[in-house]
Amino acid sequence: MANRLADATSPYLLQHRDNPVDWWQWSEEAFAEARRRDVPVIISVGYAACHWCHVMAHESFEDDQVAKVMNDGFVAIKVDREERPDVDAVYMTATQAMTGQGGWPMTVFATPDGEPFFCGTYYPKQHFTQLLESVGTAWREQRDEVLKQGAEVVKAIGGAQLVGGPTAPVSAELLDHAAQDLFKNHDRTNGGFGGAPKFPPHMSMLFLLRHHQRTGSAEALDVVRHAAERMGRGGIYDQLAGGFARYAVDATWTVPHFEKMLYDNALLLRAYTQLWRIDGDPFVKRIADETAAFLLRDLGTPAGGLASALDADADGVEGLTYAWTPAQLVEVLGEEDGNWAADLFRVTDKGTFEHGSSVLVLARDIDAADPSLVARWTSVRERLLEARAARPQPARDDKVVASWNGLAVTALAEHGVLTGSPASRTAAIELAEVLAARHLVDGRLRRVSRDGTVGEPAGVLEDYGCVAEGFLAVHQITADGRWLGLAKQLLDVALAHFGTGEGGFYDTADDAERLVTRPADPTDNATPSGLSALVAALVSYAALAGGTSYREAADAALEKVTPLFVKHARFAGYSATVAEAALTGPYEIAVATTDPDDPLVAAAYRYAPPGTVIVVGEPDRPGVPLLADRPLRDGKPTAYVCRGFVCDRPVTDPAELIARLRG
Repeated sequence: MANRLADATSPYLLQHRDNPVDWWQWSEEAFAEARRRDVPVIISVGYAACHWCHVMAHESFEDDQVAKVMNDGFVAIKVDREERPDVDAVYMTATQAMTGQGGWPMTVFATPDGEPFFCGTYYPKQHFTQLLESVGTAWREQRDEVLKQGAEVVKAIGGAQLVGGPTAPVSAELLDHAAQDLFKNHDRTNGGFGGAPKFPPHMSMLFLLRHHQRTGSAEALDVVRHAAERMGRGGIYDQLAGGFARYAVDATWTVPHFEKMLYDNALLLRAYTQLWRIDGDPFVKRIADETAAFLLRDLGTPAGGLASALDADADGVEGLTYAWTPAQLVEVLGEEDGNWAADLFRVTDKGTFEHGSSVLVLARDIDAADPSLVARWTSVRERLLEARAARPQPARDDKVVASWNGLAVTALAEHGVLTGSPASRTAAIELAEVLAARHLVDGRLRRVSRDGTVGEPAGVLEDYGCVAEGFLAVHQITADGRWLGLAKQLLDVALAHFGTGEGGFYDTADDAERLVTRPADPTDNATPSGLSALVAALVSYAALAGGTSYREAADAALEKVTPLFVKHARFAGYSATVAEAALTGPYEIAVATTDPDDPLVAAAYRYAPPGTVIVVGEPDRPGVPLLADRPLRDGKPTAYVCRGFVCDRPVTDPAELIARLRG
C-alpha cells in the first residue's frame, strides 16, 4: 500500500502526501478497494488553511502507530472541502444530523458504498485511536446494525436540506420581516450578530444596505455601520496589511482565527464599498481600498487568478505572524513610537492573545486633518509590516476556485467603478479572462485550477452562479457584449442541468458524479448558496438582456427560500439581497457617452437604486442590449433610466438624474 496524494492538485492533499497513512484521493477506485478488502472507509475532510486540521494531522496522521491501525482496518480517503464542496456538503449534513454540530476537520466512517454510519470532527489522538478500534470491532461483529445505521442516515440527510414553511413570492412584507429578524439578533454592544465565535456578516450587510436604499430604514444602515466600524477596528482586520480573518473567537472582534479566505474578503470588499457609496465615510473607504489591495497583492497567483486562502498557522503556531508584545513594538519602533503604537493598537503587558502577546486593534481614528499624525501612522505601519515580513509567514493555498474568483470579480468591478480605482477595474477584467480561458472547458465550468492547470472536479451550482455574476459585472464596466454572451452560456447550462423541476436547484449537475444523496442546500453560510448566487446572476442577466424566462426562473427559485426570510434571515443574506433587487425592478440604467468620466456616469453609479444594472458606453455597441437605440441627446452624454424595459425620458443633467434616482 502507499500514500496516493503526491499527484494531487489540492495544496491540502499535498500537505498529507508524506503521511504514513495510505491515503486515497476521492475516487471510485478507493471505494472499490474497500469492497475488495471488505473494510469500512474513513473520509477525512478539511482544507489547507484549517488550524485544527493541522493539529489532527500532526497528532494522528503523522503517527506511525495510528497510521497502521488506519491502514490495516480501513480505506482512508482525504478530501479538500474547497475542491469538492459536493462531497463536503453530503457528509457535513450527515455529521450535523448525527452530532448536532459540524466543522473541520470532519471525520466520517462510511460503508464501502459511501453510506455514513458514524461522524465527528476533530478527535485527539487517544480518542481517535479508541474510535478506530471500536468502529473496526463494530464492522466485524455488528455488521447488520452498522449497515442499517448507514441506510437510515442516508435517508435522513436526503430531506435534511429542504426549507420548511409555506413558500410565497417575494414581497416588501417578507423583506421587512428579514430585516426585523436581523435587528433582533444585532449585537448592540459589539456589532454584528450573535456571540462567540463571531463571523463577518457580509451578506447580511449587503442585504441591509439594499433594504435601507429601498425603504430609508435608518436602523438598517446603523446596523451595517456598527458592524463595519467594529470589524474594521478589530483584530479580525489586519491593521498593518489589510484583509479580514475568517472569524473572531470572541464576541468583540478582538482575537481572530487567523486564516484569511478569499471569499470573505471579496464579500466584505463589496459590503464596505457599497456602504461608502451610501455614506461617504473615509474610514470605510480606507478599509475597502486596503482590502482590495490585499486581494491583489497577497492572493494574486503568478499564473493568474486569486489564491484561496492564507493559513491560520506559521511554523505550526497559530497567529505567530501577527501578534505583538509591547517590548517587540519598542524593539522595532524605538521607545517613543513603540509606546505610541502600543497605546494606539491596545498592546498591553497582559496581552489579548497567547503568552502575553496581543492582536493589533485600532483604538482610535487617525485624524486626517493632521498631516504630521498621518505621517507618523503611515511610518509606524510600514516599519511594523517590514519587521513582520521577517517572521515566519503563513502558507498559502494557491489553488484558484472558480466561484470565489467570481465573487472577487464582482467585488473588484464594483470597487473599481465606484471609487475610481483603475487597479481594481483592471484586475476584475483580468480575473474574468482567467475564468473564461481556463475554467470554462467544452462549455462547462471546472471547479479549480492550480499553477495554470485546470483540475478535474466539475463546477457546482455556486460556480455557475458566482462566475456568471462576475461576467455580468465585467460586461457592465466594459460594455463588451462577449461577457454577456458568456454569462448566458453559464446560465443556460445551470438551468438545463441543475434544476429540480419544481423551481429549485440542486448543487450538482444531473450528469455529475453520483453521491449517496444529491445535495441541494439553499441556505447562505460562509459563501452564497448555489441557489442565491445563480438567482443573482439570473436577475441581472434578465435586466441586461431581456428574456422573461430567466427572470421567471429567478422568481420561482426565490419563492423556495422566502420561509428563511422570516425566521432565519442570517442564513438567507444573499438571497434577500437579490430579492431586494428583484422587488425594485431592478432598474436598468444606460449611459450613452464617449466619456466614461463624465459626471453623469458618476451620478448613475453613486445614486442607483438597489441592484441596478448599469452599462456605460457608446450608443448601439454590438452585443449590448441596454445601449441599443440609445443616442446622445444634443451631442451630450445621455442617461436612460428604465425598469422592466420601460424607460423614463432621457436625462443629460446629472442633478436631474440624481433627483430621479432618489425619487
